[in-house]
Amino acid sequence: MADYDVDLFVIGAGSGGVRAARIAAGYGAKVVIAEENRVGGTCVIRGCVPKKLLVYASRYADDFIDAAGYGWTVPKPTFHWPTLIANKDNEIARLERAYISNLERAGAKLVKQRAVLTDAHTVRLADDSKVTAKYILIATGGGTTMGDAIPGIEHVISSNAAFDLPELPNSILIQGGGYIAVEFAGLFAALGSKVTLVYRGENILRGFDDDVRGHLRMEMEKRGITIITGQTVKAVEKDVRGRHSRLSGGSTIETDLVMFALGRKPYVKGLGLEETGVKLKNNGAIAVDKFSQTSVPNIYAVGDVTDRVNLTPVAIRDGHYFADNVFGHMSKAIDHEDVPSAVFSTPEVGVIGMTEAEAAAQFDKVDIYKTSFRTMKAVMAARDMRSFMKLVVDAATDRVVGVHIVGPDAGEMIQLVGIAVKMKATKAQFDAVMAVHPTAAEELVTMREKAVTIEKGAK
Repeated sequence: MADYDVDLFVIGAGSGGVRAARIAAGYGAKVVIAEENRVGGTCVIRGCVPKKLLVYASRYADDFIDAAGYGWTVPKPTFHWPTLIANKDNEIARLERAYISNLERAGAKLVKQRAVLTDAHTVRLADDSKVTAKYILIATGGGTTMGDAIPGIEHVISSNAAFDLPELPNSILIQGGGYIAVEFAGLFAALGSKVTLVYRGENILRGFDDDVRGHLRMEMEKRGITIITGQTVKAVEKDVRGRHSRLSGGSTIETDLVMFALGRKPYVKGLGLEETGVKLKNNGAIAVDKFSQTSVPNIYAVGDVTDRVNLTPVAIRDGHYFADNVFGHMSKAIDHEDVPSAVFSTPEVGVIGMTEAEAAAQFDKVDIYKTSFRTMKAVMAARDMRSFMKLVVDAATDRVVGVHIVGPDAGEMIQLVGIAVKMKATKAQFDAVMAVHPTAAEELVTMREKAVTIEKGAK
């Protein structure tokens, strides 16, 4: 049997890689994990954590206004962007230290260098040293994409750069219609920027339920966000007045900043995968089986670099299961079905399971229950904001196959209702749960009248 320097070498110290390294070390494996940037990955350093902190900051704008409806007299508040960014940076640094500390406590060795594969069992570090490993795990995640190289692309920032702006822009154009685009549109607008969102599709949040897409767009437009669909930015010019974005429809929009949020792509460039024989999918992601094993038996991959379900908790579970299987001698197949997720737009979106269209395509008969309402807090605050909830039910089994929520705390609600959906709860079981009153979430267990029934794809 060949001798190796380590049992496991992990490339990438994001959420999935760190979890895998810690659990493998806990099983007694000798583990080295390499990271060329900061420890913590996209989520902690330049993704969901700093984004949520900025979203929290933006929500105070509504709170100050709404307080008047509850008898509070609030002096005109002022907002200081540099303070927010500095405090955000301090929190990210704290979390990075915690990640490093957790690795050290587990017994994994961290190497702050880029690592690339030279063969199935060998990696080369940036200092030209080499390490051999019995197993190699690739957990390099994904990176932002700026789309086509349009004229003036150098005047456009990515979502990564948005976290480190020296000042809040008075106006910004954001191209994109997914999670990141709508989240930044909402937080910039709430903090005082004039926001224009440009998206090539017919509506924002492609892949989500159509009612969710329509409701969120309506609420965003109520908040003063201009949403232009069916167009793209074709060129950007910069002068002393700012950026001038020429759209495919022929119009030009002038803003202080332009940001592209066009999705992310697996980070595989220059890792030596082709030379090692690791097969990629057509979109450049690493192809793996249900156990995260690549085409090379001792090389595995987890998280966004595999482009399965690109969410931090999924990457963490992927990494944990990998370590359990390889070093704990288990056989845990990863289940990527019915994964709850949230969009921290304003208002929030929380979803799990099938959309109405997906259910109609799969089942002979589908019952739809939905409601739209103003929350108690919104009524007292005299705020024109409506929440939306929807249940998608397979009529043959009465099973709730999809839940869709738009409104305050949608992310919190979908985490809990996700348990019921994962357990294949029926609509009758939802109905049997006593409502907690007064709450918004009680609507999930009090919807009794069908909004529509779809039979063989037709309403």
